[in-house]
Amino acid sequence: MNFVTFQFFQTVLTFPSRSPTPSCGSSTMSVWLTAAAGLAILALAYIRTFCPYFRDDCAYTLRCLKLGIRLSKYRKSKPFYSILDCFLDAVKRQPNKTFIHFEGRSFSYGEADLQSNKVARALQAEARLKEGDTVALFLPNEPSFVWTWLGLAKLGCPAALLNFNIRSKSLLHCFSCCGAKVLIAAPELLDAVEEVLPTLRDQGIRVFLLSDRCSVEGITALSDKIAEASDRPLPPELRANIHIRSTALYIYTSGTTGLPKAAVVTHERVWAASFVQASSGTTADDIFYINLPLYHSAGFLIGMTGGIERGLTLVLKKKFSASQFWDDCRKYNVTVMQYIGETLRYLCNMPKKENEKNHKVRIAIGNGVRSDVWSEFLNRFGDIKVRELYAATEGNIGFINYTSKIGAVGRINFLHQIFFPYTLIKFDIEKEEPVRNSEGLCIRAETGETGLLVGKITRRSPFVGYAGNKQQTEKKRLYDVLKKGDMYFNTGDLLRFDHEKFVYFQDRVGDTFRWKGENVATSEVADILTLAACILEANVYGVKVEGHEGRIGMAAVTLKEGETFDSADVYKQVVSYLPAYARPRFLRVQPSLEMTGTFKMKKVKLVEDGFNPALISDPLYFLDPDQKMYVPLTEEINGAIAAGKIKL
Repeated sequence: MNFVTFQFFQTVLTFPSRSPTPSCGSSTMSVWLTAAAGLAILALAYIRTFCPYFRDDCAYTLRCLKLGIRLSKYRKSKPFYSILDCFLDAVKRQPNKTFIHFEGRSFSYGEADLQSNKVARALQAEARLKEGDTVALFLPNEPSFVWTWLGLAKLGCPAALLNFNIRSKSLLHCFSCCGAKVLIAAPELLDAVEEVLPTLRDQGIRVFLLSDRCSVEGITALSDKIAEASDRPLPPELRANIHIRSTALYIYTSGTTGLPKAAVVTHERVWAASFVQASSGTTADDIFYINLPLYHSAGFLIGMTGGIERGLTLVLKKKFSASQFWDDCRKYNVTVMQYIGETLRYLCNMPKKENEKNHKVRIAIGNGVRSDVWSEFLNRFGDIKVRELYAATEGNIGFINYTSKIGAVGRINFLHQIFFPYTLIKFDIEKEEPVRNSEGLCIRAETGETGLLVGKITRRSPFVGYAGNKQQTEKKRLYDVLKKGDMYFNTGDLLRFDHEKFVYFQDRVGDTFRWKGENVATSEVADILTLAACILEANVYGVKVEGHEGRIGMAAVTLKEGETFDSADVYKQVVSYLPAYARPRFLRVQPSLEMTGTFKMKKVKLVEDGFNPALISDPLYFLDPDQKMYVPLTEEINGAIAAGKIKL
């Protein structure tokens, strides 16, 4: 028993049963106050010892309650109050405040508003856009991305955010599945657009280039029209029919189809994602650093629209640079940063400097960081509150670790569970399906046991699905989970809840793995590999590499009869049609591919085998960009990879 506890019990046990003197009101009150104070101190001591996260839980719950009330208000408001209206209110409130820093230039909220008016009016005139028309944006990280989207929002037009790394078949697929009739591209992406232009023209698609001039027939220069357009405000009537369940965006996510899927992002979802910053503790006084691509939900929703919701200043970076990161933070007085797991690892791999803790960054928001990197990051760069989160663009459930617990992606919160019901269910990794009992219902995973995360589909937590892909939408729905007739969203992710109510990400299931912060669809990679003349079949999967986040691409392939492995041709197909992060770095040539009883390719054993030539008798190859071919994977090369001498 500690001293405080002893003192409290001593006070209670010696409390007088009757007044020592006829007039002792003040004395009695004094004893009562002493007892109350002792009880309060005892309660605080108990909470500190046995409920170390009580303060964090209370603060987070209070924030979520306030944000939930706001979202409920927006659901009922007429006319609908969107994130665009939030931006316009910020323009009125702080027109001269810096909205975006970009490559040495600064743009105020007022300037961004006027520029987006010009974009909207130019598109009105040139593309004849009307409310509800979808426009695809094929743009890198730059301010024009932001005010082009704002201009579209002012016209009531959803935007499809295309990954600027995709090409050819994938680009056409992503453009077509969202039903867009207009494509807006950056000048540096002209070659990629020209490659698919004949098909776009056949489909009657209008293509605009953010340039003053363009000599390519079928592509219209737009920048000169924007410069000449009026910057007068656009009437709200242009978006009068937009409501909280209207589609605001299409953001692409890889899946089992082999091609990216267009996740439908409603205005309600935009609001919910933008609240991540608020729930992490950011304020209007913060300066937020975005170095993730704006075509991702992290960069666009959590970063940009989250910054608009807070009314803060954004520092926009074209792409992440580990060598420039902290210099940028010091230059712009950055207080909040975004990351993916690789981001923090790259920062930790940089040579140590004396001024590493000389910055103002206080919060880091992101996902995918390993525990050892997390610890090293804090040791090197100071007391930064890492807000690791778990979410999916199309999902209806997410977590955020609002404490300082290293390694967790979130924490179970009773309020969260009430409004967004979810559960972990037992999952058979070999069969890649949930385990069910004799009644056909799923079985809850025990505390501490790894299970499949599923989120109940309700009006408050809907799953809208994917544009133009009913089959894949239905595939993500799981029926008869805890009772007959219920319906849950299948995240496809394995998580674990511990006894302290922390949530830990364990692994992904199915045909998608993650590398360099990007989701890679295995069947898309397999389709490209089989374009090579020598390859008959390909089974693509991700394998672990020591010291790296996620899984790097590897494929087991079989050769056509009479063919030998043509390393140059395989390299050519991979480099021509796949972005760098999706290119398999390792190939394993097998006589045949092992199948399940339902003719699905088996991956588990291949993943376990990895790519060590000392343990595998099959021929192994390694993608060598310097030699522009796949070269035999020797033990020497494998050792250099393990030692970090070869960069992946």
